[in-house]
Amino acid sequence: MDEEPVRLNKFIADCGVCSRRQADALIEGGKVTVDGETAVMGQKVTSSQRICVNGKDIQDDGKTVIILFNKPAGLVCTTAEGEKDNVVRYINFHRRIYPVGRLDKDSQGLLIMTNRGDLVNGIMRSRYDHEKEYIVTTYQALNDKFLDALSRGVPILDTVTKPCTVERLGKYRFRIIITQGLNRQIRRMCQHFGYEVRELKRVRILDIQLGDLPEGEWRFATKAERKMLMRYAGLE
Repeated sequence: MDEEPVRLNKFIADCGVCSRRQADALIEGGKVTVDGETAVMGQKVTSSQRICVNGKDIQDDGKTVIILFNKPAGLVCTTAEGEKDNVVRYINFHRRIYPVGRLDKDSQGLLIMTNRGDLVNGIMRSRYDHEKEYIVTTYQALNDKFLDALSRGVPILDTVTKPCTVERLGKYRFRIIITQGLNRQIRRMCQHFGYEVRELKRVRILDIQLGDLPEGEWRFATKAERKMLMRYAGLE
């Protein structure tokens, strides 16, 4: 089957060069060529053509990119260009990447990013419940009754959370391992019992550990981590 042509600004954006709006400005400014000819607004292209921006060939090499990022609090897990605290803009990778799942704005820790939409969808739609581990700090001192109740299931968002693993780490800190991804789940679980979360940090997804990756920094997934994620998503 012949490849369906796409608008040039989308092609440039999908190669991770810039946003569609910025691509339009480059095209309008004569900075983009297609097969050696100056591109025009609204032009459609295929991957078989040679597209250059500022004289540089931007052809997508088809390689799978998987990045592990230690997200600081304050960044939003979205690709929306209108969000000034966009996690994609913060990382500023040279190709278009997407977050796998979400980590709310006020939370920090491990976030997986990739350029493959099928990998994102495969992980999110997997028939297996994947574990996510967090370290939680509360403003109120913890008690055993509260921690036990968290582990048994909490009524939030018109459902009851699945049983989970909870471990006390200190007077105000505990570890929790969940297999769901409800909106602001851990914060809502704590609020149900009158506890307010001071800090929420994700330290593990599946078998991938945050480790000593500095806050605000990222690294490429290892070969073993890549293989595990691809298999989990049903792509191997």
